[in-house]
Amino acid sequence: MMLEAATALLAMAALGGALMAAIRFSGRPHPPSWLAMGHGFLASAGLTLLIYAELTVGLPMLAELALGLAIAAAVGGAALNLLFHVKKLPLPIPLMILHAVLALSAFVLLLMSVL
Repeated sequence: MMLEAATALLAMAALGGALMAAIRFSGRPHPPSWLAMGHGFLASAGLTLLIYAELTVGLPMLAELALGLAIAAAVGGAALNLLFHVKKLPLPIPLMILHAVLALSAFVLLLMSVL
């Protein structure tokens, strides 16, 4: 049940991430703060639930791999926020792509684990 809830939270975060990427690729330097904060909140809630599940009941191997990738994606997302977005600097597209690849890989592995 915890994996399904984490997957749902991360799916909503992924939709926000896709919208933010579209905004950045359209030429704007960064997305609105409310969207970035909502994306981060949903992603961190899903990540926290995965960590809790790992520490209490354990996770299948695919979900453990997803957890590791999600932690790496979270570090990249925090860097994007703290080093660029907060300072109103344009988000660097290569770092955005790396963050997205890590997060999407984690999501797909988690989804495979759930299904």
